[in-house]
Amino acid sequence: MPQTIIDLLNRAAEANRADRFRRGNLICLPAEGSLVVTGDIHGHRRNFERAVAYADLTANPDRHIVLQEIIHGGPEDSKGGCLSYRLLFDVARYKLTFPDRIHIIMGNHDTAFINDSEVMKDGKEMNRSMRAAMKRQFQQDSAEVELALKRFLLSQPLAVRCDNRIWLSHSLPGDSYFDKFDRQILQRELKESDYKKPGSVYLLTWGRNMSQTLLDKMAELFDVDVFILGHQPQQQGWSRAGKNLIIIASDHNHGCLLSLDLAKSYTTETLIDLIVPLASIP
Repeated sequence: MPQTIIDLLNRAAEANRADRFRRGNLICLPAEGSLVVTGDIHGHRRNFERAVAYADLTANPDRHIVLQEIIHGGPEDSKGGCLSYRLLFDVARYKLTFPDRIHIIMGNHDTAFINDSEVMKDGKEMNRSMRAAMKRQFQQDSAEVELALKRFLLSQPLAVRCDNRIWLSHSLPGDSYFDKFDRQILQRELKESDYKKPGSVYLLTWGRNMSQTLLDKMAELFDVDVFILGHQPQQQGWSRAGKNLIIIASDHNHGCLLSLDLAKSYTTETLIDLIVPLASIP
């Protein structure tokens, strides 16, 4: 079984890199078809299943789905270890089934796992918790499985830009880091330092509480009109956090997704009308 998982993750990593809509580290979606956007999932299998059912990629051949922040949260093993890596394996299988229509973007919990750095959630250090569960499951093969998991996370694109001027990423740099952000990470080969603070991948996945001034600067930098982000917890599943920013979360019972037509233009207000509570999906 460990070798089967390693092979799965390696094939899914290659599928991430070979995505036909990928340009460097950015997914560029066309002005046709439709898009389903999820927020942080954090091991919430039921909400992942609901998003998959809603997207129904088999019946909608021109539809895409964006997923993010799969790991850290959800079910635990008998010793309290985080089992969210099992959901990540299922996401990898999903990617392989629809390799050019499933886009899994980099999140801050991903960079924390890549960096072997601490990341807290609900009072627990999540990397330690997940590694402990992996060691119990894979035993002497756990180091190789962990390495394959890291390779998969490293293969993820950083963001999605839609032709209708909507931008999707896990977060954006905070106000005090705008001048340190290197836009070239979207095109160039990434370095280890990019994932560590204050590297630009780190900044793109960890920023919080962006001012409107910052959002306007980032909109000009990326040549977009509206941002849809995750990362910042949303008790009600979503919020409007600026005139051109919507934040969504998909990791609890009030979680949401957002569904839009790639051929249409939207304002922040019209996008809000397209938010779907995950609990409403059978």
